[in-house]
Amino acid sequence: MNFWAILLLALAMSTDAFAVAVCRGISLKSTPILGALKIGILFGVVETITPLLGWLVGYISLQYIEQWDHWVVFAVMLFLGINMIYNSQKQSDGNCQEDELTSSKKSLLTLIFTAISTSIDAFAVGVGLALASVNIFFAASMIGLATCTMVTIGLLLGNKIGCLIGKQAELLGGLVLIFVGVITLYQHLSV
Repeated sequence: MNFWAILLLALAMSTDAFAVAVCRGISLKSTPILGALKIGILFGVVETITPLLGWLVGYISLQYIEQWDHWVVFAVMLFLGINMIYNSQKQSDGNCQEDELTSSKKSLLTLIFTAISTSIDAFAVGVGLALASVNIFFAASMIGLATCTMVTIGLLLGNKIGCLIGKQAELLGGLVLIFVGVITLYQHLSV
């Protein structure tokens, strides 16, 4: 994978956290920049760690599935992309009440669990990245940085742009994941 593919992947991986942050921003009367940045950093750190853990699992299993690795990457990206597209279509009425960050609890523990729940897909991508022979530290850093940026922006803009744009970003993220999976499969099959 080249730099641009990793950048697209990082942006796609951050869209679900962005959608949650936008919805949280809607529920707040105002969001201080420092508070939004702290939450963005928390989400970014979690989103950096989970693909590293997934990569470790993928690296360990690589010897068992090496001849089918490109198909596994394609299947993981396709599944995650379809899942993100599906999630972007449900509750598209603009109601964000069921998103994790909209609960009245504002504790650190709640934020950590929310960050983990939005980064489960990054774990699966980490498995796929091990099979695609990608520099995982660079990719995980890009994913974490993109998530930090997107969550911070999502919180700050939430009450201005509304939940609908967050769902559209998740839809776009799903399409990008499918595209990355197709490109990976194409590159392996055309060699």
